[in-house]
Amino acid sequence: MDDTNWTSISEFVLLGLSERQDLQPLIFAGLLTTYLVNLAGNSLLLGAVWADPQLRSPMYFLLSQLAVVDVSFASITLPQALVHVLTQHRAVPFASCMAQLFIFMAVGNMEGYLLAAMAYDRYVAICNPLHYATMVTRPLCLKMAAISWAVVIPHSLLHTVMAARLRYCSRRLQHFFCDLPPLLHLSCTRPFYNELAAFTEGVLVVLAPFVFILASYACIGVTVGRLRSAHGLRKALSTCGSHLTVVILFYGTVAWLYFRPASSYSQERDRQVAIFYTAVAPALNPLIYSLRNKDVAVALRRARRKVLAQGTPSLPIPANSR
Repeated sequence: MDDTNWTSISEFVLLGLSERQDLQPLIFAGLLTTYLVNLAGNSLLLGAVWADPQLRSPMYFLLSQLAVVDVSFASITLPQALVHVLTQHRAVPFASCMAQLFIFMAVGNMEGYLLAAMAYDRYVAICNPLHYATMVTRPLCLKMAAISWAVVIPHSLLHTVMAARLRYCSRRLQHFFCDLPPLLHLSCTRPFYNELAAFTEGVLVVLAPFVFILASYACIGVTVGRLRSAHGLRKALSTCGSHLTVVILFYGTVAWLYFRPASSYSQERDRQVAIFYTAVAPALNPLIYSLRNKDVAVALRRARRKVLAQGTPSLPIPANSR
């Protein structure tokens, strides 16, 4: 096949969540609300972790990094989608599309590695509580974050370069951002090597942290099963409950979108799942942690009282009343 189709693609047209004009105001309101909730929730969580001395432990350092990733995750896709809905100008230059794909994949994979690091933290806290201070330190968390970036950046770069070299037969992308599955769907020929990379290198990079999380929770389950006191059991469940909920939300949607046969690909259904994956779940994460984590909830209330106290003007005392 010649390169005419490939070289003629200088931009993609993102068709968004729906092409129905009567749904555009509803889509805009929903995306804007979700994005604002994401920004507000994660900003409050970050402020609480950084401002409260009682939340300076490695666990909350990892939680603050997760909040940064969640804000980045939504910021990569939602502002562009809002502009497209508002202006109806949906063209995206080819280079910008590839850049968005790279950043989206890097940040998305980084969330998985942060969840794995948090699973290790929970494992040590429950299975080796006496050695927690020596086994989980801030330098260790920094090393884990650096190693994670060193893994996800080449992974994202590989898939982005392979996607950029494909020959596309259409520029109409049935999605609201540049993601890998809908791009592969536009290829003029079956993207065999891209699919091979997704199911070999991609499985190793994406599923490795998930396997680590499963192993950590298997050890936690064995330890919890040996607990005889109801108080210890409740404490262990409260320690892991919020993290486990976030893991299920994240990996459930990842498995649906990226690890299934190409024959089951449905553009309409995938767009619906993707909005949950990129917008709703990152907005829910700070709510899950603040509602289920007593320390975070207390820190948020303390910060709220401090802000209210600073915002209350003091009344001047008349001189004759002294």
